[in-house]
Amino acid sequence: MPRASSVNVEGSCEALCRTLVSQNGLQRETADISQSVLYTSLMGLLLVTDNEKGQLTLGSGRVGLKNIGNTCFLNAIVQCLSHTHALRDYCILRSYRHERYSKEEAKLTEAFSQVLAGLWDVNEVDTVVNPRQFYNIFKQAVPCFSGYSQQDAQEFLRFLLDKLHTEVNRKPNIRRTVKEPEQKYARFRCVWLCGKGSVSFMLALNSLSFLHLSLFFFISLRLSEEAAVMWKTHLDRDDSRIADLFSGQLRSSLHCSVCSHYSNTFDVFCDLSLPIPKRSSAGEVTLRECLDLFSQEEKLDKDNSPMCERCNKHTECTKRLSIQRFPKIIVIHLNRFTISRWSISKSTVYVSFPLNNLDLGPYGPVDSGPVLYDLYAICNHAGTVNMGHYTACCLDENGWWSYNDPSVTPVSENQLHTNQAYVLFYQRSNSSTTIRK
Repeated sequence: MPRASSVNVEGSCEALCRTLVSQNGLQRETADISQSVLYTSLMGLLLVTDNEKGQLTLGSGRVGLKNIGNTCFLNAIVQCLSHTHALRDYCILRSYRHERYSKEEAKLTEAFSQVLAGLWDVNEVDTVVNPRQFYNIFKQAVPCFSGYSQQDAQEFLRFLLDKLHTEVNRKPNIRRTVKEPEQKYARFRCVWLCGKGSVSFMLALNSLSFLHLSLFFFISLRLSEEAAVMWKTHLDRDDSRIADLFSGQLRSSLHCSVCSHYSNTFDVFCDLSLPIPKRSSAGEVTLRECLDLFSQEEKLDKDNSPMCERCNKHTECTKRLSIQRFPKIIVIHLNRFTISRWSISKSTVYVSFPLNNLDLGPYGPVDSGPVLYDLYAICNHAGTVNMGHYTACCLDENGWWSYNDPSVTPVSENQLHTNQAYVLFYQRSNSSTTIRK
């Protein structure tokens, strides 16, 4: 399969440095500091030179994927990831070969990169790329995707990103050998005090306002500290280009209704799965309403709540989710499928979403300000639970294009808003990784 040009850093840099070491009698273990610095400097200069030579020359990217048997879910997600340009460049340049430290062969990453290289081949020899080798390797890693049954695109995306991350993890040998750091910083109890009488009440109110302000900054600082500790713990064992792009941090806040005890936990996420509100009178809902429903306060009864650390028992409490750390690429899953005891149903509610300047700031820390994202890819699902079909819509420098297995056709912005939108791919507008080539 033809592939876009890439730079072979391993060949040029390693060969020349081995020659320099041999000619100058340098040894990695015994060389003095000046020789070590010289060796490292030469490696850095050569890497910079090679990277400058390795600027990608790409085709249009408007190449379809062959359906090899109910693989529309795979084709749609691959096209969306193919238009995640920071990931595309990383794979086509084979940059992972110089970052990964795992002894295992990156078979899936190599096969995935080969597919992307075919899609962006500058010569565009192939009008359709066959992903069979990539899919076969993926099924070996995730056997539940074997066979020809209907598959869920969002589940495929999660498994794929997880497997790619595992192969290119920069810290693959770090294991959880000790207990996780206890999340203890952001736990406190609020005590409300108020004096009697008009004068004493006003004095108490002013003091209370100052106390609230001080308490607010104190809590925010402690939350940030704890979130940073947990994020560092995550990166100490899970650090890859996949994590660089897709990983964010969620905050789950619990408030005990008995003792007013607050506790916060932090978890890593690679996508947001949003509930869809019931159909409104206008017959549609907005993405903002889905986000509001996701982040609204939820009441938990004693049977469903965790144990309160202060009361030392299960109590009624409230729970709220928010975004503590925003990823560069945020994948939003519109949860259209509902599983009941006897069946699976699909929601066909029309969800409107912005193409530009999606502001997620209101769903993050109070001091985050505007956090803006732009849409660049959509995975659509048409049909029913048992008879469905996936397609993708992706943005390039000439506008939006529809990817339906081997077929690639232009599509207008007005045609993007349908009740088939299933997975939305947004990128931070102020991110250093740009959408366009």
